[in-house]
Amino acid sequence: MLNIKKLNVVVGDKKILNDFNLEINDGEIHAIMGPNGTGKSTLSKVILGNKDYEVKSGTIKLNGKSLIGLTTDEIARLGVFVSFQNPVSIEGVQNSEFLKTAINARRENAIGLFEFVKIIKEKAKKLDIPEELIHRSINVGASGGERKKNEVLQLELLEPSFIILDELDSGLDIDSLRKVCEGINNYLKEHPKTSVLIITHYPRILEYIKPQFVHMMVCGKIVKTGNYDLAFEIEKNGYSDTSVIGSDIENE
Repeated sequence: MLNIKKLNVVVGDKKILNDFNLEINDGEIHAIMGPNGTGKSTLSKVILGNKDYEVKSGTIKLNGKSLIGLTTDEIARLGVFVSFQNPVSIEGVQNSEFLKTAINARRENAIGLFEFVKIIKEKAKKLDIPEELIHRSINVGASGGERKKNEVLQLELLEPSFIILDELDSGLDIDSLRKVCEGINNYLKEHPKTSVLIITHYPRILEYIKPQFVHMMVCGKIVKTGNYDLAFEIEKNGYSDTSVIGSDIENE
C-alpha cells in the first residue's frame, strides 16, 4: 500500500524528516508515537503533497505510484484520506454541498440527489450527527466531537483505501472518542484491505483502534518498531529512555 524510503524533508534550513523509512501493507494498522517536534504531523503533510515542505531526497509510493510532485487533490483521488488534528471551519460552504462535491470528484457519474440524501442520512445517524449539522456551514459552531464525527462522515462517503489519523483524540472527551473510533472500526470491517496510519502522543486511542505495529519516532526517523505493547512501554518510560529505544530497527 504505502512505501516510504530514505525520505529527507526540510522546511527552510531545518531538516524535519531524516532518512525516514516506513512500509504499510494492505489492511495493516500502524501507529507512530513521538515527542512534539519530531516530525509526525510533517509526515502526514508531506504524504498529502503540502508545498511548504521540500522533499530533498527519497521516495513516497502508494500502490507503486510516486506521490512526490502530485497535487493534494490528485493524491486524495488515489484514495488517501487524512483526519486532521484541528478540522477547519469554512463559513458559507454548506457541509452537504461539500460532501456531495467531494463524492462526485471520485466518481465517473455524479451521484443522484435521492441517493445522496439517503446515504448521508443513514451514515449521519450511525455517527449520532444531528441532521442540522449536515446543512450548516462546515464545522461552524461545531464542538470538537462534532468536528471529528464530521471527518468520519467524510471518510465513510469517500471510501479511501489509505487513512491517516493525525492526533484523532485531540479535543475529544472519552464518549466522543469512543463513538468516533467505533465509526472508523466499522468502516475497516466493511473495507478490510484499507490501511491506517495513526499519529499520536498517547496510547489511549490505540485501545480503540488497535495497531499491529507501533513505531517510535525521534528526531525525524523511526528508532524502534514493535507490537501493540510498545505503546504502553513508551508511555511508562518516555521517549529518551534507552531501554525503550533499544537498537535501531527501523524498516529498511
